[in-house]
Amino acid sequence: MNMIPFYIYYSMFGFQRVGDLIWCAADTRVKGFLCGGTSGRTTLNGEGLQHEDGHSQLMATTVPTLRSYDPTWGYELAVIVQDGLRRMYAEGEEIFYYLSVYNESYAHPPMPQQEGLTEGILKGMYRFQSTDSSPGQTHRPQLFGSGTILREALRAQAILRDQFGIGSDVWSVTSYTQLRRDAQSCERWNMLHPDQPRKKSYIQTVLEGATGPIISASDNVRAVGEQLHPYLDQDYFVLGCDGMGRSETRSALRRHFEVDAASVVIATLYRLSRSGAIPASEAAAAIRDLGYDPEKPNPLFA
Repeated sequence: MNMIPFYIYYSMFGFQRVGDLIWCAADTRVKGFLCGGTSGRTTLNGEGLQHEDGHSQLMATTVPTLRSYDPTWGYELAVIVQDGLRRMYAEGEEIFYYLSVYNESYAHPPMPQQEGLTEGILKGMYRFQSTDSSPGQTHRPQLFGSGTILREALRAQAILRDQFGIGSDVWSVTSYTQLRRDAQSCERWNMLHPDQPRKKSYIQTVLEGATGPIISASDNVRAVGEQLHPYLDQDYFVLGCDGMGRSETRSALRRHFEVDAASVVIATLYRLSRSGAIPASEAAAAIRDLGYDPEKPNPLFA
């Protein structure tokens, strides 16, 4: 009987502590699933810094045969695992998977009946929810969320609509690495075929016509989201968990790292003011109205 390996572990005990073995596994053409439980830098705050993993998704980018994902919802995880089983064991691809999974309890929605949903999950992103633009709104923010922080992006979307009259789109980004690899491959093809019509990457295709700004937030270090910077035409601003945070609650830790809903709102208004879509005074007033301390220590150094 053939066994399909699922290695489920505290995520910090994965890439950080056995990264050389993961590279060795790739070298020996291993197949299977690495499941980093308690992923993210804000989901297991009670056990201290030894379990605050915000960098495994970044380290996963260094392994060529590894496909890394950071899903939020159960149906996303099911789609990724099912496709992985097909690719590895039905079609014989010599790849393996790293999956960020979390320890936070929250309600999971049913899988939407949406055209292109499965493709979006596997390629790295899809539009999850939209709110209507207000009359006269010229810029439409695009909010990227991954893992448990997608829920903060959804809360930010509601605040932007209810308190500021700004409609937006929220995207579930299941894999920044898959998006970057696809965009990089398209750019390489275009470089080597300069006399041919240019290919568009998946992310360029799904964001075509979007005005932005794009605000990215995740439970990972900023460098994970920053992989997309060279491949986006819109204004792109990344929030993430750089630094070492200590707190007794998830909400306080997410405020410390500036990835909670209020932080996403402030970043969105800031980038709108930078483009001239709203006055800078409106962004400044929002910081006060949201009870945000503009002089709080930079989490990168705190």
